[in-house]
Amino acid sequence: MTRLLLSLLAACGLLLAGCVSQTVKTTSVPPLAYPEAPVAEAELLDVGVAIFDPGLDDLEEDDEQRVYPEVRRAEARFIPQLLATTMQDTGAWGAVRVVPDNERITDLRIDGTILHSDGEELKLAVRAVDARGKVWLDNTYEGHASRYAYDNRTRRQYDPFQAVYHRIANDLLEHQLALADGEAGEIRTVSELRFARSFAPEAFDGYLRQGRDGELRIARLPAEDDPMLERVQGIRERDNLFIDTLQGYYTGFRGDMQGPYQEWRKLSYEEVVAMQELEAESRRQLIAGGAAILAGIAAASGGDSRTTRTAGNVAIIGGGYLLKTGLETRAEAKIHVEALAELGLSLEAEVTPRVIELEDRTVMLSGNVEDQYHQWRDLLADIYRNEVGALAPPEADAGSNADDGSDG
Repeated sequence: MTRLLLSLLAACGLLLAGCVSQTVKTTSVPPLAYPEAPVAEAELLDVGVAIFDPGLDDLEEDDEQRVYPEVRRAEARFIPQLLATTMQDTGAWGAVRVVPDNERITDLRIDGTILHSDGEELKLAVRAVDARGKVWLDNTYEGHASRYAYDNRTRRQYDPFQAVYHRIANDLLEHQLALADGEAGEIRTVSELRFARSFAPEAFDGYLRQGRDGELRIARLPAEDDPMLERVQGIRERDNLFIDTLQGYYTGFRGDMQGPYQEWRKLSYEEVVAMQELEAESRRQLIAGGAAILAGIAAASGGDSRTTRTAGNVAIIGGGYLLKTGLETRAEAKIHVEALAELGLSLEAEVTPRVIELEDRTVMLSGNVEDQYHQWRDLLADIYRNEVGALAPPEADAGSNADDGSDG
């Protein structure tokens, strides 16, 4: 029995002393790919990176306690900025803009969902679809940061998860370079016709047809001097100017958020790593404590000698201490979670969206940037109707057009 007790206690000691592991991660960033030759202007596709889905509706039970909605909503505006800047740096695209939602018609639209983000790991679901409805990519991208990523010298050069943005940009560039001759021009034309149809379905519905694969194709083209097309093109130019104005907002938002967000991520990373270590230590202490108590009970109750019974009592006391320490460690981990929650609340206060006032109009757009864009789209519809005459709202036109099958 004495030998059994000694063996159990020795195993507990090894469990406590030897079960320490380290995870080595790297902050290396894959090189950003560039086209071998400049892309012809006629083949430059405009890109809209929509504000990401913060992923708050599909959280797993374990994540609900560690995700702070105010932080996620800020990240949903911040991450598209980094991706758009990365893509623009390749020189392979036209205008790469952050857009308020995924309803805006552009040559290539990128949507994303934040699946996980805690400063130590970033996981994004990214989907890219061109104006025809053809899916370019529908992938999940994951990146890990190490403590070196938050070194002051490192983070001045790269975002801790810059590798994720490089991989997304590289995959998109690979698809773009694989387009057949004239395919980029077709995408741009479909994009223009879709925009025209959204404002004047009665005039432009017959120019596009949908194939069996669900993708849009050009059925016919309007005349170059079509007055309706010219009006719609003018509306689109105004829409692009408004979106360009929003880029100033998003850039300012990114600048305002950069400092507090990077500090939050650094502290979040430290908290996450600390919680992982604490939870692992807590499990080791609970397991070792339980084993020590069992060994002590066996020795104290079944031992034949006074020495064995004394050793058993000592083991019980020691095991109880280990259990107590493990529970205290879990309580300490809870304190770290509460600290993260407080950091998230302070971050939300610093990055609250600002109201944008347009200099060239007397109309005041209120609410956050997404609300303002929806108001702007309604205003564009009014401008278009005023220019072409008293037309019914596009929704009503679309309904009547679907009924009579007219191509305009």
